[in-house]
Amino acid sequence: MNPTSAFLIVDVQNDFCPGGALPVPEGDKVVPVINDIISVCVGRKMPIFASRDWHPPNHCSFKEQSGPWPAHCVQSTKGAEFHYKLRLPQNYYTLISKATKSDTDSYSAFGGTDLEEQLRETGIKKLFIGGLALDYCVKATALDGNKIGFDVVVFENATRAVNINPDDGWHAKVEMWDTGIKIMDFPEFN
Repeated sequence: MNPTSAFLIVDVQNDFCPGGALPVPEGDKVVPVINDIISVCVGRKMPIFASRDWHPPNHCSFKEQSGPWPAHCVQSTKGAEFHYKLRLPQNYYTLISKATKSDTDSYSAFGGTDLEEQLRETGIKKLFIGGLALDYCVKATALDGNKIGFDVVVFENATRAVNINPDDGWHAKVEMWDTGIKIMDFPEFN
């Protein structure tokens, strides 16, 4: 982990944590690990990016609009806020809002955002990823990052899976491994 590396925190929002509209089992358990990673990043002057779902009230992914999910992470609501224990350092991270238009969805933090441009302008070569959920937004972001040429590492202990089907998290890891994405626990890089 060095200044040509960046840490991307994917969608650690209230609606994806216990008590939220679309909770990931034990989603809040990623917060202490991510906070530890943030501390290391700040100490090593590594850029930090934080993505969030930022949906309009009539977003196409919502069941009310014939999508697969209950309404979640609606713009300017408590559910769309980052988890209250997440210690994002003020003035030291870049916010990436995704799926901001009613007719466009994106699991990936690269979809419809300027994340790639910002990473390249900063000289980033390696991308460390943690957040929610392993089998959806984390996987999609990692695969997209790998596809466009970043060396991608997913911190397994900094993510959790939805597991609509019991093995979805495992299948997500296999899919990422098969493309060369590294999956490991954070302390191995501390």
